Amino acid sequence: MTDQPLIIRSLLILGGARSGKSHYAQKLAEAAGLTSVLIATAEASDDEMAARIARHAADRDSRWQLIEQPIALAPTLRREARLDRILVVDCVTLWLANLFQTEAEIEPVTAELVETISVLEGPVIFVSNEVGGGIVPDNALARAFREAQGFLNQALAQACDSVVLVTAAIPLRLKPATYPNFKFWSEG
Repeated sequence: MTDQPLIIRSLLILGGARSGKSHYAQKLAEAAGLTSVLIATAEASDDEMAARIARHAADRDSRWQLIEQPIALAPTLRREARLDRILVVDCVTLWLANLFQTEAEIEPVTAELVETISVLEGPVIFVSNEVGGGIVPDNALARAFREAQGFLNQALAQACDSVVLVTAAIPLRLKPATYPNFKFWSEG
C-alpha cells in the first residue's frame, strides 16, 4: 500500500435507490477544485420526477454548470470533457431507461459510451444504480432492462479507473481496493 493518492480520470459510483451515490459524486466533484459540470439524464416526465430533479438542483450551488442530455451521452462527454472541469453523469440508469423508451439499439449505444471513456480529455464521474440485487422482475421489459443495466455497469466498471459502491451513504471502494485515497488526474 502507498501513501500517494491514485490518480484517476474516470470513476463509477454504484448504489441502490436513495443510497447517497449522487451526494457522494457531488462532494467528490466539488472537492476536485475544478469547474463542476452535471450532465443530467433525467427528464421531468411526471410530477414525482420533476420534484426529484428540483431537489437535486437545490443541492448544487453556483459552482455547478448544468447540461441536460437524456440520450446523446457519448457525444456530449467528448464535447464537454476538459482538464479544467469535472463531469458528473447522473445518472446512467435513467439514460439507459431513456434509450429503452426510444427503442434504440442498446448494445451499440452503450458500447459507444464505454469506448468514449478512454478518449476523454478530462475527469468524469458516472452515477449508476445497482439493480441486480433485488427481486427478479415479473415482466419481459423489466427483465430486459435489468439485464442491460447489469451488463452496462459491468462494462463501465471495467473501463473506469475506479469503482465505488455506496450503501446507506457509506462509500466502499471496489476498484482498485489497494489505494486508501485518490485524486482526479487534472488536479495536478
